[in-house]
Amino acid sequence: MTVLVKPQKLADVKVREFSMLIDGKWVEGVEAGTIERVAPSHGVTVSRYKSATKDDAHRAIAAARKAFDTGHWPRMTAAERAGVLLKAADMISARADEIAYLDAIEAGKPITQTRGEIAGAVDIWRYAAALARDLHGESYNTLGEGTLGVVLREAIGVVSIITPWNFPFLIVSQKLPFALAAGCTAVVKPSELTSGSTLLLGEILMEAGVPAGVVNIIVGTGAEAGVPMTSHPDVDMVSFTGSTGVGRLTMANAAQTLKKVSLELGGKNPQIVFPDADLDAFVDAAVFGGYFNAGECCNAGSRLIVHREIVKDVTARIAALSEKVRVGDPLDPSTQVGAIITPQHLQKIQGYVSGAAGGGATVAHGGSQIDFGFGQFMAPTILSDVKPEMAVAREEIFGPVLSVLTFGKTEEAIQIANSVDYGLSAGVWSKDFDTCLTIGRRVRAGTIWMNTFMDGASELPFGGYRQSGLGRELGRHAVEDYTETKTLNMHIGARTGWWMPR
Repeated sequence: MTVLVKPQKLADVKVREFSMLIDGKWVEGVEAGTIERVAPSHGVTVSRYKSATKDDAHRAIAAARKAFDTGHWPRMTAAERAGVLLKAADMISARADEIAYLDAIEAGKPITQTRGEIAGAVDIWRYAAALARDLHGESYNTLGEGTLGVVLREAIGVVSIITPWNFPFLIVSQKLPFALAAGCTAVVKPSELTSGSTLLLGEILMEAGVPAGVVNIIVGTGAEAGVPMTSHPDVDMVSFTGSTGVGRLTMANAAQTLKKVSLELGGKNPQIVFPDADLDAFVDAAVFGGYFNAGECCNAGSRLIVHREIVKDVTARIAALSEKVRVGDPLDPSTQVGAIITPQHLQKIQGYVSGAAGGGATVAHGGSQIDFGFGQFMAPTILSDVKPEMAVAREEIFGPVLSVLTFGKTEEAIQIANSVDYGLSAGVWSKDFDTCLTIGRRVRAGTIWMNTFMDGASELPFGGYRQSGLGRELGRHAVEDYTETKTLNMHIGARTGWWMPR
């Protein structure tokens, strides 16, 4: 039985009201529509946003275009831009509790977790500031006495940034500071379910000294606000994080004007464990990797590929540890697993579990909804006897559900790991470093963790293979992603032309 932390009823909730940020002003939408956010953990309205239409998106794009074409931001020195980013990082840190609360109450995320995410975001903003000053081109003086080549890196222009609901502040922080460091301007659309912290970021950036029009933030649905952000000819690049299905639509829209596209999409990430592994460490990582953020995480380690010799013991140990996981009120600092984002998503997760059970899998732990009388919660769940061809082993569930598969030889484990459409991340557990490196080299994923899981740092690139996306975020080249290269080919002295005598 999982440890339950019943949410306390929120008395006299003050609904937070937000406007949109367009061209340095807080404005209502053209049609003055609103979106209300009901807390998934408490069942009460906690935020209200102005809702954007296509016309609002066009206004935001025009402001970003003007700020890039004629404004000061792209023409500032890198040191000046870095100074603004560092100031923003300090202000984010100063308002960390406020931001963490918004993400916790709107997304149902444990408050202890969101505090850690905001601290990580601060580090990313500071790292981006450092990269701003290191952005540089190349020179070639080896092309002959009459030629000098210079390669410039210039800001790509207006960037549309579209972020999901599962990590509202952290994911915008994996994109926006690098775009700003390069000298770009941006239109940002957070998920309409969790827009509060991104709009708060807009306040911070204005106060930190980001000029009007450089960062514009609108709230709305993908169909209404997102489509023009991905198809408008005045947008030069789209950076999107979300589902693979919407990523395909984003890419198709961007193709109309051949925009640069960066996509961070879904995952179905394996953890492969061998008999010689530190099983105590693996069991802890399995529980963490499967239930962190209620499994609503593209990096979730939702496939446990376990050697047949140890599968019964490992499954029993994971189930025993799962019983100690604290599920419930995201505002309680002891909570480890919070609420599911919407009732519809909870229903989808339960459909996967019941489908697997009906297809021959065994529910080794959990498997059902937790009813506190309000909000939506899912018990941490383990499915054993899962076959590679089952939907729960191939499709992204985005819930606290672990699927246990088995293997006998290393080749079989690699084949199972690579048998899905995704390739975001993977883990391998063995004391034999040859085994770890073999898995690391042959599993097709953007990140391979060895004897750990879901660690990260601002310096390490993040992104996936195949249908997990295009491009990489973070790392030393993150700012370069928001640039174009321009060649200056310079001729020195008199030129001998085609029609001139030789």
